[in-house]
Amino acid sequence: MGRRKKGLPVHGWVNLNKPAGIGSTQALAIVRRVLNAQKAGHGGTLDPLADGILPIALGEATKTVNYAMDAMKTYRFTVTWGEQRSTDDGEGDVIATSDKRPSKDEILAVLPDFTGDISQVPPKFSAIKVDGERAYDLARDGEDPELKVRQVYIKSLVLCPPDQGDSRVERSSNANSIKDPSTSLGMTSSVFECTCGKGTYIRALARDIALKLGTYGYVSALSRTSVGSFTLDNAISLDFFKEMPDNTPIEDIVLPLETVLDDIPALALRDQEASRLKHGNPLSFIAKPDMDRLSVIGIKPGQPQTALATYEGRALALIEVDGPEIKALRVLNL
Repeated sequence: MGRRKKGLPVHGWVNLNKPAGIGSTQALAIVRRVLNAQKAGHGGTLDPLADGILPIALGEATKTVNYAMDAMKTYRFTVTWGEQRSTDDGEGDVIATSDKRPSKDEILAVLPDFTGDISQVPPKFSAIKVDGERAYDLARDGEDPELKVRQVYIKSLVLCPPDQGDSRVERSSNANSIKDPSTSLGMTSSVFECTCGKGTYIRALARDIALKLGTYGYVSALSRTSVGSFTLDNAISLDFFKEMPDNTPIEDIVLPLETVLDDIPALALRDQEASRLKHGNPLSFIAKPDMDRLSVIGIKPGQPQTALATYEGRALALIEVDGPEIKALRVLNL
């Protein structure tokens, strides 16, 4: 007899607005404990110094975490010019300085070089493994981990107007995209908004933009404003969970598992089809009416495609449709 799981079988997503100063794993643990959920995971690490969207998967939703991690993400970040930090953010030591402060026109001129598919070397203080060890552990031990160049996708990168700066940057420091008193053209720092694909390091992006401008720079403030369909508009603060009343309805907090699956086709199954698929048996859609069912939901013949199988309005399984053959990739026990 298997060991009984602790907690409740809560399934779905929490759109958490993580505050700065706490790690993603710590924030996840608080939400899981408050909801007494048996199982939980998150849809992409957010640095402790950053705030913003941290999607948290509960129960069977953990089987769909990859869809959140693969989603496009939007960040608002501040780059402070003139210093290079060991961590490429405000937490590290200053390792190089420059008197150059880029002008608005200079910044705008280089932004096209950082959109589309670009090459990027991750920060040395990152969770990427080098010879089986985390790069940040090696860097903290004084080593210089060699990280490989990777390809990432930047959908858009814009320089924000001065009145749209990061609220966490102190106005008295003149840090929000304003001119440095020492020069008539340069800026002490600038605020950007970036929408990007999986694996993009904003710290590396800031570092590389600065180098392209002939200076140094680091991320002094960072907020993640969206992850796929998760946005700040309906995000829940961590303080809410710390103070949540015991009688709070779970449906007011937890979003459906399908929240991260909006972009894939959904195939409604019949009784016998659902039973076969749930027990691990493949389906064959050979008859024309069945092939029409696939066509109606946008599945084209000739190429394997992932879809969501539903039964009586509930998510049943993630499936792969390859021509007439359908097999379960992950069965969802809801």
